[in-house]
Amino acid sequence: MALHLQAFIYLQLLDFLTTIVGFRLGLSEASPFIRLLMDAGPAAGILLSKLVAVALLGACLWLKRHRVIHWINYWYAGLVLWNLFLILTVLSRPAAA
Repeated sequence: MALHLQAFIYLQLLDFLTTIVGFRLGLSEASPFIRLLMDAGPAAGILLSKLVAVALLGACLWLKRHRVIHWINYWYAGLVLWNLFLILTVLSRPAAA
C-alpha cells in the first residue's frame, strides 16, 4: 500500500508541474471542472484540484478501497503522459518567422 501512496503523491506533483508548464507554453485546461476551479487563477485552480484528489485518496483509505487508489494512479499516470505529449508537441513546432 505504501508504494501506491508514494506513486499517488509523485503523480500529483508531476501532474501539477506538467500542467503549469503547459499553461506557460500556451496550452489550456481540457477539464470543465478544473477550468471552473481556475476562476481563482491557474495555479490556485490546479492546487484546488490536487486538494480534491487528496480528499478522494482519504475517502478511499477510510473506506478501505485500496484497489481504487491503484486505478486512480493509472488515471493520473495517463494525464501526466498526455501533458508531456502536449508539451513536446508544442516544443517541437518550428518557430514562427
